[in-house]
Amino acid sequence: MSDTNSGGIDRRTVLKTAGAAGLMLAAGGYAYASTPRKRYAVVGVGSRSRMFTNAMTSKFRDTSEVVAVCDRNAGRLAHAVKTITATGASQPRPYAMLDFDRMIRETKPEFVIVTTTDASHDDYIVRALDAGCDVITEKPMTTTAEKAQRILDAVKRSGRHIRVTFNYRYSPPRTQVKDLLMSGEIGDVISVDFTWLLNTVHGADYFRRWHSNKANSGGLMVHKSTHHFDLVNWWLGAEPETVHAFGSRQFYTPETARRMGLSGPHERCLTCPEKQKCNFYFDLAADPGLKALYLDNEKFDGYYRDQCVWRPEINIEDTMNVLVRYNNGVHLNYALSAYDAWEGYHIAFNGTKGRLEHRIVESGGAAGAAKVQSGSENVSIRVIPMRGQARDIEPITGKGSHGGGDDVMLTEIFGDGPADKYMRKSDERAGAWSALVGIAANKCFETGQTVRVPDLVTGLTPPDRPPMPDRRAPVPMPIRIKIP
Repeated sequence: MSDTNSGGIDRRTVLKTAGAAGLMLAAGGYAYASTPRKRYAVVGVGSRSRMFTNAMTSKFRDTSEVVAVCDRNAGRLAHAVKTITATGASQPRPYAMLDFDRMIRETKPEFVIVTTTDASHDDYIVRALDAGCDVITEKPMTTTAEKAQRILDAVKRSGRHIRVTFNYRYSPPRTQVKDLLMSGEIGDVISVDFTWLLNTVHGADYFRRWHSNKANSGGLMVHKSTHHFDLVNWWLGAEPETVHAFGSRQFYTPETARRMGLSGPHERCLTCPEKQKCNFYFDLAADPGLKALYLDNEKFDGYYRDQCVWRPEINIEDTMNVLVRYNNGVHLNYALSAYDAWEGYHIAFNGTKGRLEHRIVESGGAAGAAKVQSGSENVSIRVIPMRGQARDIEPITGKGSHGGGDDVMLTEIFGDGPADKYMRKSDERAGAWSALVGIAANKCFETGQTVRVPDLVTGLTPPDRPPMPDRRAPVPMPIRIKIP
């Protein structure tokens, strides 16, 4: 993702910085091929955008064309133009953020892909919808209830469509869990226990980046947990109704730094006088991809990708606990922490016929350019019938990023995905329901009061979803055991 506050960029600077690609663009090489390819513009060309641009310039180059890219950072914008043009798949035109509307008028994209900082998603989503484009947006769809309302209103007003890219839905073992719940394997779900752990490599990275300012990201409750809340919403086929939560920052603090023997927090890793003593040191120059995106382009916007994780001005939580009641009566007990000894999650669904347990241990690292994040090391699924013998289910696993989910999702977006009985495609409704749980949790952190999710916005309806077991159907009597 890219930091995207509106700002002007001199096109001459972009072309000069782009090198060879810039020379080609300056020569007037903007002719569009007479092919039936769909036309895409990408706004925000930081690390997250590459999942989409890489797909469109490789596997899906015959059906998709990147016609324009837009960013606040002239150097990163030039890097995107150069990288995409070098593939030979397309030759996008570069635009500054202030020229977003002109970009749409001049390049006429059918779709706008939004991968900017989370808090700015709503601005580009709404402007793209009102300009007649459909939108593909990174999660979270947005960060506040007011911004969610703007998006919902724009969809209704424009008649256009939004896809929120919840790639976790598409990973094979998570789809397998959905299949088991749909089949009625454990009957009606009554309660859910869900714990997600981020280790001190991946978890710490959120405290280095723009995510560490809640105004940018909504905190981990919105930026990270929207994935998790969406999974539960989709797994259950239900909408969250009330939220109560507690959150605090207990680990990534100046006090922890001092207790670990450091003299105190500093500005960033690159210039840190204690880099040899701090084992949270992050060498931004060591990753060629991150160096090209961020370190080499700091001079354009002053953004440091390697900020100190102990900084006092960080205002997001690292320890969070949330209780959610769903409109079908299910209770969710959810916990997220960002400083753990291993990375992954454990979830348990308790139902009228038994219990379903699912666990993934992940090898999480910094969101780097050269390494794949979230390569699964251990996946397990277990069904424990009511008063019966537990059995392990052989998990279906996938290859690639996010447990194999990215490839499946990208094929559905840019290719010809098969009919999907699990209805994993998500729109603005699913995007809003998931984000609003985290938004409600943030309100709880501030007020200590329970929040009703449906009261945060108006006009939000249930998303399309596959059928779940009838909660009015007869429940089998469990096997008889001797009591006592």
